[in-house]
Amino acid sequence: MAQASLNSSPVQIDTSNDSIVIRKILLDIPGGKTLDVSGYTPTDGVLRAGHILIEQTSNKEVKPLDVSAGAYVALPTGHTYKGVLIATILKAKPQAAVMLGGDVNEVASPYPVPSGAKTALTHILFTQD
Repeated sequence: MAQASLNSSPVQIDTSNDSIVIRKILLDIPGGKTLDVSGYTPTDGVLRAGHILIEQTSNKEVKPLDVSAGAYVALPTGHTYKGVLIATILKAKPQAAVMLGGDVNEVASPYPVPSGAKTALTHILFTQD
């Protein structure tokens, strides 16, 4: 089960693109989710607003879709697309607000949005400015 500690020193992260990426929130998961970040490999320690989130079908764990060489990897077997990260967070503090419906500026998203995510996330409109 994914867990996160609430004890730590303050850290400043850049959230200036959050309102540019997430244009409108129509539906989210009330209370958010604690993400399972154990398989997330980027080393900068930050998950940016607009990141695609997936769910493992066997245990319902929500996690960020991994990234390699500046792009999302293929959807792993046994997972489905779940939603989009609403606000930038630290990997060390993976408490996430998850959008299920709304409008995402995909040009400002951290990585190119996979076509499978666009097809599966039917209540999210991926737009461009």
